[in-house]
This record gives sequence, structure tokens and C-alpha cells, in this order.
Amino acid sequence: SSGINAEWPLRPGEKKLNEAIDKLLVLEKQTRGAGDAISSSKVLVCIVALCYKVQDWTLLKEHITSLCKKRGHFKLAVTKMVQRCCEMVPEIEDKERKMDLIEVLRTVTEGKIYVENERARVTRTLAAIYEKDDVPEKAAKVLQELQVETFGTMEKKEKVEFILEQMRLCFETKDYIRTQIISKKISIKYFEGADTEELKLRYYRQMIDLNLHHKEYLAVSKNYHEIYNTTSVKEEEQKWKQALQRVVLYLILAEYNNEQSDMLARIKTDTNLAKLPYYQNVLMCFDTAELLNWSILKKVYSQHLKSETGEPASPLDKEENWDVLQMRVVEHNIRVLAKYYTRISMQHFADLLHLDSKEAEKRLCEQVVKDTVTAKIDRLDGIISFTKQKDTEQILNAWSGNLNSVMDLIGNVNHLITKERMVHQVS
Repeated sequence: SSGINAEWPLRPGEKKLNEAIDKLLVLEKQTRGAGDAISSSKVLVCIVALCYKVQDWTLLKEHITSLCKKRGHFKLAVTKMVQRCCEMVPEIEDKERKMDLIEVLRTVTEGKIYVENERARVTRTLAAIYEKDDVPEKAAKVLQELQVETFGTMEKKEKVEFILEQMRLCFETKDYIRTQIISKKISIKYFEGADTEELKLRYYRQMIDLNLHHKEYLAVSKNYHEIYNTTSVKEEEQKWKQALQRVVLYLILAEYNNEQSDMLARIKTDTNLAKLPYYQNVLMCFDTAELLNWSILKKVYSQHLKSETGEPASPLDKEENWDVLQMRVVEHNIRVLAKYYTRISMQHFADLLHLDSKEAEKRLCEQVVKDTVTAKIDRLDGIISFTKQKDTEQILNAWSGNLNSVMDLIGNVNHLITKERMVHQVS
């Protein structure tokens, strides 16, 4: 078997391909019986290479199937043969023949852990063909069959590339729930390593598209912040400026909560924000405990917060997002009023919000339901009370504290009276 190689030619005396294959099959049986895995690998590779060389596709598929099914075959030999067949796939120009070979390879490798990487790669090629044929649903379906995160022999980088491709195809086929599930298979700690920036940017851009679909603006802001902190982006001023602008805009569009407030506090300390004065100012507006006038804010920032020519689209290029921003301004003003007032009339409350009474009441109720503020409305008197209702435990603790204070005072008074009596008796 020392003279066997993948490009073993037909000898002059062997006029037919079958004669050459038969001799190789005899040799394959001998090497298999002798336990020579390396020579057996060379024979199997030579058989499929010979069929490919003479372009006998039927015979090639038959021998791939039969050789993989034989009992006692070495895993190394099957792996080498499958790897050689995988190398043939991109070389085949005829689409139908390429698809047939891919399907045969997918069939013979199904359930075999030692060739799971090769199966994954030809499946990805099949998905690319389906996508090129404008059938993304089929492409997404075949690629979803691969649970690459469980492959022990595949490199981490290749795994991430596969998962990103699965995410992309699921998103394009509008399978947003599955896209969300698949995205959780990637650990963001992987992006802390070297040479991962390209994959990191791809991942966060796909997550931005997904989060925008769900209108999760805080998540979008976090995604842009990760892009902003990438070394390659930080090295180019135009790129980091665009990323930081999106961080600010989506942050102020996000609903108020502890997480949003914490991120706002961290972003405002970024020194690069000073180079974007309008974005810095609008961010500070939401960080101060002062009422905002929506008409003035929109007039001042409407042109400066939109994207310039050649830039990626700004969220405020869409009129619907200005409506969202207006709602965030109203919510901010409600929190400010709850901070400064304990009681306020409904009419005065609505005037400060620049809304009618019905709309102001609706917005206040939304904030109460979200537990952002605590308020009660007395509709008969038209009074809003922002005092927080205490629970039973707090009332009992306060009563106990007050009782202890009273008893201490009574003890002090009793001591002083006794002292006075003693002084008078002596005198």
C-alpha cells in the first residue's frame, strides 16, 4: 500500500474503472484485516478520488455509501474519505451533481460524531445554495439541524460563525423567537479574547436588528455601547462618534428603570461625550431633576439629532420615535413632580405636563402601574397625593419606635420630679 495516493492513475492495462476499483477494494479488505488504519485511509481516499477523476458520479455516490456502511472500518479511514469528498464539493460546477453529493455526504455522516465537523460544513454549503436560489426557509431549516455548540472537536471560532449564520437566516425568515434562542448559545465572554473583533461586531449588529424589532431600546443602547468599546471602532473617530451617538439616542428612548438610570450615569462620565455637545446636553436633560419643555426640546435638537448625509440612519429620522421621545419627556416630568410635591391639583399637574387632564391622568396611571412613582388620585376633589403608603410592618415599626420614645420621656420626667422632691426635702 506504500504506492497508494489520492491521485493514483489508471494503468494502461486497466481499461475499465471498475477493474481498478475492484483491485483497490481487495487491497482495502487486506489493510482492514491487517489493522492498518493509515493504509486503509489511503485506499478509501484513492477510490473516491479515482471516481471523481473520471467524473463517474453514480459510482462515486455508491462507493461513498457502501464504504461507510462496511463493518470493521476504521474511523480514521472513513474520516479521511469524507474529508476528501468534502474537498470535491466546491470544485463541482454543476449544481445538481453538487447537491446530490452533498446529500449523500449528509446521509452517511448522520449520527457519526467523528465526522460531525464535515457534516456541518457541507450542510452550510447546502444552505448557501438554497439561499442563492432564493429559498431562505430551506436554508434556515437545514442549518438549524446542526447543534454546533455541542461539537467537541470544532474550534470555538467556527462554532460562533455557524451560530451567527443560523441567527442571520432565522431573522431573515422572520423567525424572531428562534433567533433570540439561538443568540443565547454564544457566550459574550468569547469576544474578550484576541482576534474576535470581526465576529463581535457581526454578533452585536445582528442583536441590534433583533432588539429593534422588539423595540427593546435599552438593549439596543447596550449593543451599541459594546461596539463603541471595540478597539477597531475606537481607533476611527467617525465610527466611535456614530456608535456613541446611537448609545445616547437609544438610551433616552428606553423606558426608565434602575438599569437605564445606572447606564445613563455611566455614559455621562465618558470624556468623549464632550466632543458631541448636542448629545451630551440632551442626555443631561434626562439626568437633572427639572421639568422639560417638549416644544423647546424638539425645536432645539430636532435637526442636530438626525443623521447627516452618508451616516447610518438615526432612530430620530423616524417620526414615530419622536413620539416615543415625547412620552419619555412626559414620564421624566412626572418623576420630577413626584419628587417635589406631596399633593397637587390635577389641573395644575396637567398644566405642568402641557397635557389635558385626561391624558395627564392616563400617563400618571401608567407610571403607577410600572411602580415608577407612588400616587393616589382623589377625583372628587381633583387632588393627586404622592405620599407612599406604608405597609403593615412599617406602621408597626413606627408605632413601636414612637412608643419607646414616649416611655423614655416619661422616665426622664419621673426622674426629674423625684430629684426636685429630694432637693425640697433637704432644704
